[in-house]
Amino acid sequence: MYKLVSKLIIYRDTEGDSILGRLASIIKEVEEVATDNGRPVMGPAIHASSKIGDLQSRTLDEIHRLLDLATDYGFDKNLWHNYIAYLLAMTETPFTIVSEKTGRVEGSVNEFVKNDLAVFKKLLDYDFKNVEERLGIDCFSTICNYRSVPKKPHAYNKNVSIRIGELSDAISHAGDVDELYDIVMDFYKKYGVGQFGMNKAFRISTGIAAYDAGVDKSDILVPIIATSNVTLDDLIGYEQQKRELVYNTEAFLNGRPANNVLLYGDAGTGKSTSIKALLNHYYEQGLRIIEIYRHEFKYLPEIISIIKGRNYKFIIYMDDLSFETGETEYKYLKAVIEGDLEARPDNVLIYATSNRRHLLKEKFSDRDYDEDDIHHSDTVAERLSLSGRFGVSIAYFRPERQTFYDIVTSLAAKHDNISLSHEELIAEADKWALRHGGLSGRVAQQFVDHLAAQ
Repeated sequence: MYKLVSKLIIYRDTEGDSILGRLASIIKEVEEVATDNGRPVMGPAIHASSKIGDLQSRTLDEIHRLLDLATDYGFDKNLWHNYIAYLLAMTETPFTIVSEKTGRVEGSVNEFVKNDLAVFKKLLDYDFKNVEERLGIDCFSTICNYRSVPKKPHAYNKNVSIRIGELSDAISHAGDVDELYDIVMDFYKKYGVGQFGMNKAFRISTGIAAYDAGVDKSDILVPIIATSNVTLDDLIGYEQQKRELVYNTEAFLNGRPANNVLLYGDAGTGKSTSIKALLNHYYEQGLRIIEIYRHEFKYLPEIISIIKGRNYKFIIYMDDLSFETGETEYKYLKAVIEGDLEARPDNVLIYATSNRRHLLKEKFSDRDYDEDDIHHSDTVAERLSLSGRFGVSIAYFRPERQTFYDIVTSLAAKHDNISLSHEELIAEADKWALRHGGLSGRVAQQFVDHLAAQ
């Protein structure tokens, strides 16, 4: 295996500190331990049986890592084939990134790619029997015929699992290198490569402090494993708002001019739900969302530098956006939206939700003349300028009572255990709304959840 892996060129980064790279090194050492009639021979410095024990332990460490990966991504059946598919799908190189834009590429680079795929074809068919016999283990036989424990969708990355499973099945049946090449290139064209190709949504890594200390900036974003499955049809009412949002988003996805969007209005009216629904509706068309909070705005330039060259459309999503007097993080946002020396890439937009139409908190005293502020009017204008940088502003206000009833009725219909008549349901909804803050989609959802739990 070590000789095979050492021949990789385009996918050489998969060697290093990966499971594949470490297993290859271990198997190389296993093969170097000579035997005499099946018994280990004493080495010059280390007793062979002790060496075998060390190799066995290291092998099991890599099997443990593979099982962790399988748990995270819901791998099943042949975990070794799943892992090879995972490497092919997740390895970002100049070649694979170009391939996600164009599919098959012309040129001499294909010779190197096919060289690597020939290696992967042999790895797919690799016989671990000799290694197991020498180490006295059977773990490879187990992982190649694995039955995973059923998991709930939120417990693993289902989106990646489906795509890796599809690729794993396809490459397992590839007859030769040319067929394997066609499968992999078609996969890149259809789904892309790396974390942006496999996942819907991302957030800033919790290890951001390590980034500040000099960690590779590519680690700044991590996938959000379990995303909401809400759709635009689930949001009852707000038809005009949804039309505006869809129109702008489709223009963005189709390469037409599009605007940054601010969704503002009353709490619980579906602003955040609308953004989540866009992700589910347009993911297959290349839409990705990056969620960021205001204390992370200083990382916006780095995030944009990572995503600007990719074959996806990114919405940078800021939920419940507003700033108190004295907070200055909004200046990072202003620079990114409009005003920085570097133009914002065509594949990036900013969508924000807020309960405020004007994102910076104002007081009446702010409008009073300040004798210490020579350009007082400029100061007031500067506070208002952030909202003005969102080209589209969409208002979400509390629904009318009949719309509220429609929302309640629609949500209740999804639960078989809610047996109230329509009149009883409406009467109880009125009581609930009176006690819980008035009419809104969020109040309706909480009311129906309460009924369903009883």
